[in-house]
Order: sequence, then structure tokens, then C-alpha cells
Amino acid sequence: MRLALLLLVALALPAAAQPLKAWKGGATPALELEDVQGKVHRLSEYRGKVVLLNFWATWCTPCREEMPSMASLEDSLQGRPFAVLAVNVGEGPSAARGFGEKMALRFPLLLDREMKATRAWGARVLPASFVIGPDGKVVYSYLGAIDWNAPEVRKAIERLMP
Repeated sequence: MRLALLLLVALALPAAAQPLKAWKGGATPALELEDVQGKVHRLSEYRGKVVLLNFWATWCTPCREEMPSMASLEDSLQGRPFAVLAVNVGEGPSAARGFGEKMALRFPLLLDREMKATRAWGARVLPASFVIGPDGKVVYSYLGAIDWNAPEVRKAIERLMP
């Protein structure tokens, strides 16, 4: 399975300011995962906020390259109804925690060691991102790396905010 993910990551687009894709995947899958500190996060608890849900791994170069723009977007939207949830795919808490500390990430790093959430969300390429509106429904998705600070991406996210 890890080899298949590596091959898919190799096919991921390089970080670029590409427009987000309208979600055509049907109903929003549930999400309930522990973070690296053991706290449970449920997507349903984030209703009323726009959520950037990102699936990533420490060994994924495009994922590592994309993280600073996610952190910068979160910082710039501080105090607004916005949250980032980063789902680590297939790794343990120490790997994800160490990466988060090295990158000075403040958003929750969730663990999907058995990759059940990854499959449920159809994250077949890493990184894979989903933008969920305040109503809890997926609005946009993007497979591959993206610059979260690109003006058209940021505007799409801000338009969703109540």
C-alpha cells in the first residue's frame, strides 16, 4: 500500500496556484480521529467554520512543501471562522508530532494509521485537500499540492465564510 501511495505522490502536481475543484464526490464522509496528543477531533464539531482538511505524510515531498502555505493561511485568517485539520496518513504520533514541531505548525495533526479515513475520503494522491463549508458539506477538493495563499484560492475560501 505504501508503494502505491508513493507512486501516486510522484504523479501529484507541483505546488502551484491552481483553482480549487468543485466537489463531486457526493455526501461528506464522517471524520473522527485522534491528534498527536490523543485528543479526538470530529469534523461535526467544526460546524459554523470553513475547514481545510488535508491528507499528508512526512515522506511526501509535495506535502512538506505545501504545509507552510497552509500554516500561513491559517495565521492570516486568525479570529475568523476557519480551521485547518491535517490528517497524517499511515504514520505514528512521534513522526507526525516531530514534523509538526519542526515546521512550527499550530493546527491539529490527526492520525489515520490504518488509513480508513483516507480511503473514505478518496484521498488517492497525497497531498489531498478538501474545503468544507460552515454547513459541514464539502465544497472543494484538490489532489496534489497547491499554494493556499494564491489570491484565487484564498478568495474561494473567504467567500464560504459566514
